[in-house]
Amino acid sequence: MCSYRAEPGREGWKLHIANVLCSGNQGLQLPRGLAGSGQPQPIESGFAQRPEHRGARRELYAAQQLVETGGTLRRGWTGRCEMAAKVFESLGKLGLGLAVAGGVVNSALYNVDAGHRAVIFDRFRGVQDVVVGEGTHFLIPWVQKPIIFDCRSRPRNIPVITGSKDLQNVNITLRILFRPVTAQLPRIFTSIGEDYDERVLPSITTEILKSVVARFDAGELITQRELVSRQVSEDLTERAATFGLILDDVSLTHLTFGKEFTEAVEMKQVAQQEAERARFIVEKAEQQKKAAVISAEGDSKAAELIANSLATAGDGLIELRKLEAAEDIAYQLSRSRNITYLPSGQSVLLQLPQ
Repeated sequence: MCSYRAEPGREGWKLHIANVLCSGNQGLQLPRGLAGSGQPQPIESGFAQRPEHRGARRELYAAQQLVETGGTLRRGWTGRCEMAAKVFESLGKLGLGLAVAGGVVNSALYNVDAGHRAVIFDRFRGVQDVVVGEGTHFLIPWVQKPIIFDCRSRPRNIPVITGSKDLQNVNITLRILFRPVTAQLPRIFTSIGEDYDERVLPSITTEILKSVVARFDAGELITQRELVSRQVSEDLTERAATFGLILDDVSLTHLTFGKEFTEAVEMKQVAQQEAERARFIVEKAEQQKKAAVISAEGDSKAAELIANSLATAGDGLIELRKLEAAEDIAYQLSRSRNITYLPSGQSVLLQLPQ
């Protein structure tokens, strides 16, 4: 909309025409002062009563035609703009409605992933007994709320310090694979809560380990470790079942003793090794003694036999031994390159005097 304001005078009717062109009015009237009266009048009457304006009659007629034509065009353009505005307004309302509807639908849907289960809490009826499986499900917004539980096996390490049968401190680490019983999820959520593993497993594990380890002494805990692990697994599985938990695996991953006991065991091992070494030395000396006695007895027996043979056969045995010794010496010397044999009583080769 134009903001021209018509004033009396020659330029006033021009501004009035421009105002009409902008506003789209069908009729064209001269403002006050141009027609000679107090009220606006049509162009023809204004020019007929005021002779001083006859010089611009042709221009005013042309302006009137322009006003009529322009008003028609302006009305068509204004109609199209109004229609477009209505369309955009309708689209905005539709988009807002779709957004609100999408928000409502999204709040009424929830997903349960693989390996998970859901328990529904109703604001009016409390926790429902139905366990919802995997997939996408509907609920009543604000009235119902899903609580998602992970039903897959999860590991947990629990360290415990306890005492053995012989009052030795034992450090044990127990590794557990646990998961909840699906059918008992509403009872678990109602009586224990979502953090059931934090509330149940540490307490029952500590109790079972202390009761089982107290039945064995320190040595048996090492030598009978498999038996200890099986006993802990059986007792702990039975106790966890009362809380709606399933234990897929129970293992003793770490087993150590106190510092004093470890040092005592090391000293005992060193002493045992030294005792074994001393016993070996004693046994070696005894064996050497027995060997010397046996050797002396053998020499004595040999001398006795030789003396008896000399008494019965004379010196023939001694001469025989001499010959055997001489033969052995001659054999050894014959193999040496630095030895030359010269016949007895012959010096021809060396030209020596007789």
